[in-house]
Amino acid sequence: MLSRLSPWLLWLLMSLPALGIGIEALGAESSRVYHQLLHPTGEFAARFLIISLMATPLMMLLRGWRGPRWLVRNRRYFGVAAFGYAALHTAFYLMSETWARVVADFTAFDIWTGWLAFAIFLPLAATSMDYAVRRMGTAWKRLQRWVYAAAILTLLHWASLHDWRSPEAALVQFAPLAALTLYRLWWIYLRPRPLRAA
Repeated sequence: MLSRLSPWLLWLLMSLPALGIGIEALGAESSRVYHQLLHPTGEFAARFLIISLMATPLMMLLRGWRGPRWLVRNRRYFGVAAFGYAALHTAFYLMSETWARVVADFTAFDIWTGWLAFAIFLPLAATSMDYAVRRMGTAWKRLQRWVYAAAILTLLHWASLHDWRSPEAALVQFAPLAALTLYRLWWIYLRPRPLRAA
């Protein structure tokens, strides 16, 4: 069933959270509407990023299953969706604060980690189309590896937003990705391999 899911339908499904967030915001106070849009857009940006990064280790873990293979083929869509929600998150942050407050808070750990993650997202999203993949060759893969730095910064940004008083939400969301990444590293570098015959 997943293999027959068209990209257009996938885009529609990934846009549903934005629709739900927008409908919920209609009932918010006008002075708080941007602030209310800020957190859910950031959370969905992180969730779609996590899904895109889980694709390869899931395929390694669940060999032969169609779901992970479909996820690998479509992970760029999830990555672009993550960027889209991150862009909305950034825009709502700028609209919910004064420029003086934005500048004053820029050096705060929970803010600059978010800005740096978004800065890494920009070239990744700009080179997400097939043309860039063909044009850049092996350099495209090297560039895309920066997504792991963006993921770490996103985790730090999310977990530190409340002065580290309640980082559980971010840690719970990123825990499956961390476990799968450790499995991937173990598989590549540490797993026992049969001895070659002399």
